[in-house]
Amino acid sequence: MYEKTRLLDSFCYFCASLHGIMDERRKIEGPVSAEFERFNTDFEASLRSDTIRLQSAIDVILNSTGKHVRPLLVLLTAKACGQVTDNTINSAVLLELLHTATLIHDDVIDETKQRRGVPSLNAIFDNRISVLVGDYVLSTALIRSIQTGDLRIVGIVSSLGRDLSEGEIKQLEIAEEHILDEDRYLQVIRKKTATLLSACTEIGAISSGASAEVIALCREFGEYLGYCFQIKDDIFDYFRDADIGKPTGNDIREGKVTLPLLYALRKGREGETARYLDMISRKDFGAENVDSLIEFAKASGGIEYAEARMREYRDKAVDVLLRLPGSEARTSLIRLADYIMTRSK
Repeated sequence: MYEKTRLLDSFCYFCASLHGIMDERRKIEGPVSAEFERFNTDFEASLRSDTIRLQSAIDVILNSTGKHVRPLLVLLTAKACGQVTDNTINSAVLLELLHTATLIHDDVIDETKQRRGVPSLNAIFDNRISVLVGDYVLSTALIRSIQTGDLRIVGIVSSLGRDLSEGEIKQLEIAEEHILDEDRYLQVIRKKTATLLSACTEIGAISSGASAEVIALCREFGEYLGYCFQIKDDIFDYFRDADIGKPTGNDIREGKVTLPLLYALRKGREGETARYLDMISRKDFGAENVDSLIEFAKASGGIEYAEARMREYRDKAVDVLLRLPGSEARTSLIRLADYIMTRSK
């Protein structure tokens, strides 16, 4: 009887938490709910093929897409700057296509077999099909960028593709050379994540016809939000939660030393730190050592430090945003910044 009661309580808590998350998401989407529906319809329509194998892969992608934070950023930024246009919808689609292509390629590179708790494309098919599908999605994004008819948007998207690739290579380089430096870690975040979110907010502003000054503010807001987003993602790696979609310690196993562990290695006791530095230099990432590194990061205050840095970037993002005129869309962007910081996966 006690066990049934406990399970019922846990289920009720889960349902209440899920309801709270969904309610907050609806509030965020509120000012652009109709436009967001248009985006979803257009996004699905953009990924269609007569090739049976390719369409099978596309169906997997459409059934496993996430929360569409990036297109939501595009739409809300455009609305906060004035209006959502056809170019805004097109831009939201192309940026989500570009993001999807990078995820497909990343899963191949990292040999990831699950994303958000479901099998990744390369786990269902193989690396050859996955790379080709990623190329197809990327090409579709580039076609959509040209269709905007705005060379500023084409230029941002072109630079973005290069930055994302450079960020991935820089991260591999840092892992291979055992570079344990917070500034270098932040450089990777800027290339891997901050540039994508800043492109979303910058292009959103451009598509609404905003002034150069407002476009610059929106770009800065998106960049700060990108740092916040990636630090939160990195914190997830130190906790066990099947819903997150990647195993605990996966970054460490790949030699990626993120902010919580970087802090611990800088602030931990000298003798203890030397032991963990030796593990990292030897790439001795067996299950026991990974667990030990995670606990070391936690015990040394690494999680608290990373959360504090994340809040700093959130506050900087909101400070920039408050320089825009007040509106429901601006309020939703602030809510989105908080959602990114407090999300559970």
